[in-house]
Amino acid sequence: MPRYLVIVESPAKAKTIKKFLGTNYEVLASNGHVRDLPKSQMGIDIDHNYEPKYITIRGKGDLLAKLRKEVKKADKVYLATDPDREGEAISWHLAQTLKLGDKDTSRITFNEITKNAVKSSIKQARDIDLDLVNAQQARRILDRMVGYKISPLLWSKIKRGLSAGRVQSVALRIICDREDEINAFVPEEYWNLEAEFDLKGKKKSLVAKFGNSKNVIRSEAEMDEILKQLKDASFTVKEIKKSERIRKSPLPFTTSTLQQEAAKHLNYSTQKTMQLAQQLYEGVEVKGHGTIGLITYLRTDSIRISDEADQAVKQFIKSQYGEDFVALEANEGRTGKKIQDAHEAIRPTYVELTPNDVKDSLGRDQYRLYQLIWKRFVASRMQPAKYETTSIKIDGNELRFSATASSLVFEGFMSVYIPEEEEEESSVNFDNLKEGDTLNLIELHKSQHFTQPPAHYSEASLVKMLEELGIGRPSTYSPTITTIIVRRYVAKENKNLYVTELGEAVNSIMKCAFSSIVDVNFTANMESLLDCVEDGTVNWKTIISNFYPDLDEAVINAQTALEKIQIDDEVSEEICDLCGRNMVVKYGPHGRFLACPGFPECKNTKPYLEKIGVACPLCGNDIVLRKTKKGRKYYGCAGNPVCAFMTWQKPSSIRCEKCGGVLVEKGNKLVCENEKCGFVVSNTK
Repeated sequence: MPRYLVIVESPAKAKTIKKFLGTNYEVLASNGHVRDLPKSQMGIDIDHNYEPKYITIRGKGDLLAKLRKEVKKADKVYLATDPDREGEAISWHLAQTLKLGDKDTSRITFNEITKNAVKSSIKQARDIDLDLVNAQQARRILDRMVGYKISPLLWSKIKRGLSAGRVQSVALRIICDREDEINAFVPEEYWNLEAEFDLKGKKKSLVAKFGNSKNVIRSEAEMDEILKQLKDASFTVKEIKKSERIRKSPLPFTTSTLQQEAAKHLNYSTQKTMQLAQQLYEGVEVKGHGTIGLITYLRTDSIRISDEADQAVKQFIKSQYGEDFVALEANEGRTGKKIQDAHEAIRPTYVELTPNDVKDSLGRDQYRLYQLIWKRFVASRMQPAKYETTSIKIDGNELRFSATASSLVFEGFMSVYIPEEEEEESSVNFDNLKEGDTLNLIELHKSQHFTQPPAHYSEASLVKMLEELGIGRPSTYSPTITTIIVRRYVAKENKNLYVTELGEAVNSIMKCAFSSIVDVNFTANMESLLDCVEDGTVNWKTIISNFYPDLDEAVINAQTALEKIQIDDEVSEEICDLCGRNMVVKYGPHGRFLACPGFPECKNTKPYLEKIGVACPLCGNDIVLRKTKKGRKYYGCAGNPVCAFMTWQKPSSIRCEKCGGVLVEKGNKLVCENEKCGFVVSNTK
């Protein structure tokens, strides 16, 4: 009987696949990549057509020896790594390292780890796709060039241990640009006016809003004029309109949307989401079923579903919810970019295995993620939810108020999956009203508001932005965000991402010296070129040869230009308690601190408190620049903890003319910190 060897990446995947194949199949794991570029050097032969110098990864010797031994025994070898560029490259490296050129070798891929999918993949075995391999090689080499050419520059200009990355640097810039928008944002005042009317025979009153997006009340003076016009007004129902509104069923998950929804609904980081999804994909022990893969491949930007899965989920919906809930046609969504449509969307491999069926076999976090994926998939093949809406227009002295009531008349997909809440609408029943009715006014309610700045990025919203801009691919979102957090370029607090002082310094150098690398359009175009390599229409070394000379020149120029602005340690007025010398400002992993210049003889250090030349409005002490434990900047009193004054924006020495409060800098304006005051003046500094 012939003997077959199947090589996958992970032991968990190997264990799951082994049960689907016969005794003449041996399934082993490579534990990821077996070859890579060396860490001690760039590992690219610039003078010989940018040829990469791959070496065996340290610690893989015994594993490769075992694989070679099994290769000799086998009549045929199947390389079954993941169905993407990275997986294709791992298979190619395995073929090179194990010298499989003279061996009967085939590449197999499957989007889900089920018996049918695995056995079907063997029947459809193919050769390694070198276009996919070269697309991965191009990405790897581009990233290596950026990292190994620019990182040493950051070490010499800021501190050792920093890193630059082709995608991470753009992600950092996006966050920094948003921070600049927030800091420069000046709130604008606006007012809301609501009229509360008595509905005879109803417990609830009717609340109608004045105006619309084109008719905004900008000041209290405008509000007073409107109130004057409404004095003694008679209010009449001018129009009642009924209509039906549908809410489309959601699309099944892609990598990006899964990360976004897991962050919103489950408060999972992108890294945690991908780790849990990997476990569900590779296989878990489920009572009564053995080790099975519960979801399809987790790195995809496709929303396509196989015909078999589509039929299975529709049959499930029909049996559990009724034929009326089955979608007549799927929500196709829209996309303006190339998607890896060889993959399916992320879905359960067995829709009949409900979350409750597997709950006892999964950890809490695994269960919650599986439940989210299962519900989203089932909902994607259900009918839209239907609402009956009633809108009413009310006029008083030629001024118009409006109200809307909405009621759910058919749950559709919402019987399974409820997305984020929509804007609240009035639940008052208007059935007893008709056009021409006069309404009794109970009270007019006015309220002052101020426009809000753009929100700080969260992991979820950053992933969404990276995807919209075409930066990175499904496999890169999580490691990119993880890297900039681990490097302390960005601090994560209450889901939000804030740029640290270190991140600002790195971004400043990257924008100054390597503007093209951190340019959003350049990076997105590079992703398109990598797609062309995958399609076989562009030679991968052409991309490298066009990219490297410009990068090398930029690094050489930066070494010269940035040295001119390099500043020696700043001497402070703080005197060393141990030796009497003026202490100097140093940079550490957590930012600036004071150190004695007599090091190593004197090792005295102190926290660095940067005075901004403004007195504390509470106690008169100096206001200093401080940072949270996670590196976010704020301004506080030097007398802390005795004095608790703090503000996120830089305060001014000028006080508010209107309320006497603190004015803070926002772009070229000074704005009163008291939002209810709303005082704004130009910053003439």
